[in-house]
Amino acid sequence: MKNSQQSATLTADPDEEQVPLRGTLGGGRIMLIWLAANLVVTTLLTGTLFVPGISFGDSLLWIVCGTVLGAGVLTLVAVMGVRTGLSTMALTKGSFGLRGSIVPSLSNLIILMGWSWVQAMLAGISVDYLVHAWTGYSNPILFAALCQAFVVFLAIFGHVGIARIEPLFGLVIVSIIIYVFAVAFSTHPPAEYLAIAIDPALGMDGALVFDIVFATAISWTVLSADLTRTARGVRAGAAGAAIGYTTSTILTMALGATAISYVLLEGNEAVAFDPTVIITAFGAPLAAVMFLSVMATNTMVMYGMTLSLQHAFPRRRPLPFLPTALGLGVVAVIGSTWLGLLEQFTNFLATIGALFIPVFAVMIVDYYLARRRSYNREILNYKGGKYWFTGGWNIGAIVVWATGAGLYTLLTTVWFSPVGAALPTVLFSGLMYWLWTRIARISEPRGVESRHLADQLELATEK
Repeated sequence: MKNSQQSATLTADPDEEQVPLRGTLGGGRIMLIWLAANLVVTTLLTGTLFVPGISFGDSLLWIVCGTVLGAGVLTLVAVMGVRTGLSTMALTKGSFGLRGSIVPSLSNLIILMGWSWVQAMLAGISVDYLVHAWTGYSNPILFAALCQAFVVFLAIFGHVGIARIEPLFGLVIVSIIIYVFAVAFSTHPPAEYLAIAIDPALGMDGALVFDIVFATAISWTVLSADLTRTARGVRAGAAGAAIGYTTSTILTMALGATAISYVLLEGNEAVAFDPTVIITAFGAPLAAVMFLSVMATNTMVMYGMTLSLQHAFPRRRPLPFLPTALGLGVVAVIGSTWLGLLEQFTNFLATIGALFIPVFAVMIVDYYLARRRSYNREILNYKGGKYWFTGGWNIGAIVVWATGAGLYTLLTTVWFSPVGAALPTVLFSGLMYWLWTRIARISEPRGVESRHLADQLELATEK
């Protein structure tokens, strides 16, 4: 029987109650979900940042390296979701504390809001390009706001339908990707792409490219457990997330690097992270795909943002969905008119790296090393239990997070590391938190049994 404190404080997260006791999705379905989610214009345009700052061949190499290592972090967190049935932000309660999880949850809210703004801006610019071509009228700020307003509507009323048809969008986008590759390499052979002259004035190098690509993976890791937790088993979830994310990212970023290289080879000015440049080169179908991909992905981002804010604060009941979504929607629509953010996109990715690389280093060390891959049902508590730490805060995790974020910022602004900022921050944060677990005696005994927390929640309810 539960003690009296547990009886009073164990509350089910409504989102977690919707998780089936046993996952139902196979690895193929999980892979399609990840393919569809990441075949989006922001990933494509990220690939346009690299050439001619470094060579086309080096761009592809660093895209692969950054994606594969970043996918490793993403997959480890995804498996945590499969094994526990919890979302990514719910899992942070195990390492940061029932109240300390406010820190990554609010950071996640900031990052997702930024992504929603960027994607709405890109959709608005794409729509503006088409409208201007057909009518002569141009107002990208207006179209960005309208696109974001439509996304808010879909997030409130149509997110389930979008989730169901997103794999179809993925297939459409893949067909356009194949078309663009065919046009690019049938017009200019690979040797011409490899021979494009490097422009050192752009200040790009392999370490910076790696950090950008790795940060992209980190930005998706905030949703990795959410998208994978209904997998049929650990193997299906791990394989689906790893293969789906890696394939879509390499394919889409390589497309961006190829598209901007094609623009250069055609003798035109290559402006990085500008959708109109490659739309001009490849036509209106690419603009339509950009719009559809943003609508699908941004709808799920807005929905995920609402869920994060609902459960960010330690309350017996989450914030009501509709008022929360509408409040965030107003901020999202207003922010989408700030087109100047697109000029700061690399700084935005650096912010993601600083905020979340230490978070995931802490989570992985806590779950896989200290806790021996086991969280128990007390992680669902409102108050008290083993994840309460000191007044609900794991002070060591908070200190490691702040120190790791500071280190990443220094390595990207003051002490430029020859190996970039991402890997040193991962290693530093992971080592520091592992030492804290030894000092604070955060551990689980050998042979501890890991169970799906939805199962444990039902058993507790029956008692």
